[in-house]
Amino acid sequence: MARLEGKIAIITGGARGMGVAHAELFIKEGAKVVITDILEDEGKKAEARLGKACLFLKHDVTKREDWEAVMKKTKEHFGNPTILINNAGIAVQKPWDVATDDDYHKTYMINQFGVYLGIVTVFPYMKDAGVGSIINISSTAGMEGNAGLLAYNASKFAVRGMTKSAALEFGPDNVRVNSIHPGVIRTPMTMENPNIDKSMVEAIGETVPLRRIADPIEVSNLCLYLASDESSYSTGSEFIVDGGKLAG
Repeated sequence: MARLEGKIAIITGGARGMGVAHAELFIKEGAKVVITDILEDEGKKAEARLGKACLFLKHDVTKREDWEAVMKKTKEHFGNPTILINNAGIAVQKPWDVATDDDYHKTYMINQFGVYLGIVTVFPYMKDAGVGSIINISSTAGMEGNAGLLAYNASKFAVRGMTKSAALEFGPDNVRVNSIHPGVIRTPMTMENPNIDKSMVEAIGETVPLRRIADPIEVSNLCLYLASDESSYSTGSEFIVDGGKLAG
């Protein structure tokens, strides 16, 4: 039997990168998947490639009305969502005296407030279903500081804290909440982002114990475990997938 048979997942930032990798693996494992993103063209292409088990919805994670619409459409199309991956995020790499208030606000709204909205809007549906797994994608930047990433660090530490708070509140209703902390992953956000120094990204890959940057599927496999019943006694926890970066 497929590991996610009968489960219904929502994956934000699902049009490309880690998000679409998660969606592809989840569908292979029997789930119905709603991918959401502001990238409409890429989202529609992903939906067409992934087939009938996938639905794409255009979605701004910073807007409560968009979240409410996603929940309603997911229930109408597939049923009550039982998995949420808060995957959408951005990163702006700038020194503190160059970064603007707008940089900080945009990072906060997508990486932190968007996760908050996802948590609070999906919970009633999971409670109604009697089961749920919320997976919040934080970062190793939610575990340690990084120069030039003040706003990103702040948002990813916040995701870590929100995860623990929600786990305490939602546990009695059989809804689990965990965070994943990836290191450097080979995605468009890290490799094609004009706000991130690509040479620095490659250099980090050479310094971690495994001596490489990760592929998205290596995070997807961890998401699969946390979404499945195999992790039924794990909640409020941090799962690190960083090639050993934080071990030193």
